[in-house]
Order: sequence, then structure tokens, then C-alpha cells
Amino acid sequence: MARYSIRKQGEEYVVLAGDQSILRVTSRRKAAKLVVDAQELLSVQSAFPASAEQDGDQSAVKDAKFLDDEERFP
Repeated sequence: MARYSIRKQGEEYVVLAGDQSILRVTSRRKAAKLVVDAQELLSVQSAFPASAEQDGDQSAVKDAKFLDDEERFP
């Protein structure tokens, strides 16, 4: 898993994954929120059983329902 950090460059903040620059934003608060979100997603992904991933089990995935009940895709 990559280690995330934030570094200021000029007027922007750069989000880094390890030594790789992955995103530039203008707000430190937004950069911090993105780092927290990325870490949460990675922890959820690592908690998902690997056997279900390999077997192609998609039972946890449900079709999206739109509020207006209109079908968007044929």
C-alpha cells in the first residue's frame, strides 16, 4: 500500500503516493480530504475477501436505482 503525503509547491498542494505525484489541488483541506478518502477506499478493498474477488462473485454489487425511476441505459 502506498504512503500518502501532501507537499506544498508554489500556490498549490501536491498529493503524493510514495514518491509519485498524483494530484494537484489549490486547497490544503481538499488535499487532506482526498488522502483520507483514498486510505479509506484502500482499507475497504483490503477487507474484501480475496476468494470472492477471484471467483467473480458480484453478489454484493446491486443495480443502481434512479430517484425518478427512469431507465438511463438501454
